[in-house]
Amino acid sequence: MSRVQLALRVADLEGSIAFYSKLFGTEPTKRRKGYANFAITTPPLKLVLLEGKEGEDTRLDHLGVEVDSTEEVTAATARLKDAGLAAFEENDTSCCYALQDKVWVHGPGKEPWEVYVVKADADTLGKSATTPAGADACCD
Repeated sequence: MSRVQLALRVADLEGSIAFYSKLFGTEPTKRRKGYANFAITTPPLKLVLLEGKEGEDTRLDHLGVEVDSTEEVTAATARLKDAGLAAFEENDTSCCYALQDKVWVHGPGKEPWEVYVVKADADTLGKSATTPAGADACCD
């Protein structure tokens, strides 16, 4: 099942977890130091919370589309490149406590988007090795 991902950088991680648990009626699927994610069924959404700096307003970190397989990431990469978008590929990268294959593009407002598959859990927050220039994306 594909679903849209919304990753937010929040100053108050615990307060945000409490708020989004109430808003969506579910607890986080994964919690680690400075990180939480929700796998929300209705609407299909992966909500990622990344701990930001104290006193800062919540801000968009990045957007994404989670897919079921590396083949779907490969197909998205080809489609995006054929459409003339600059696509940045990453395979077997550790990001957000997960081993992932992914491709990055930027929207017209420089918002970073990823199409990715989670292949396995990882023990560290990690950071994408080749995050596109100008992106704070994935577990900065």
